[in-house]
Amino acid sequence: MIVLGWPLHRLTHYSEEHVMTQNIGSVEKVIRIILGVALLVWGFVLSNPINYWGAIGAVPLLTALLGWCPAWTLLGINTNK
Repeated sequence: MIVLGWPLHRLTHYSEEHVMTQNIGSVEKVIRIILGVALLVWGFVLSNPINYWGAIGAVPLLTALLGWCPAWTLLGINTNK
């Protein structure tokens, strides 16, 4: 059965190994933390008025802290080796 262009079995049969498995390596975590903090500081502290780059900085910071990137999961990339 096809639902919105996807086979139904791909929408309903996820094994636990594919759900929130860490896919970000330690070097990438450090890079994401530095980038996230830099964007947060630039967006919320250094700019007047406050701009949205600070909010965007939360994305790499959060993915680094979780060790999981949803985009990497969709693309099949795993740097945690």
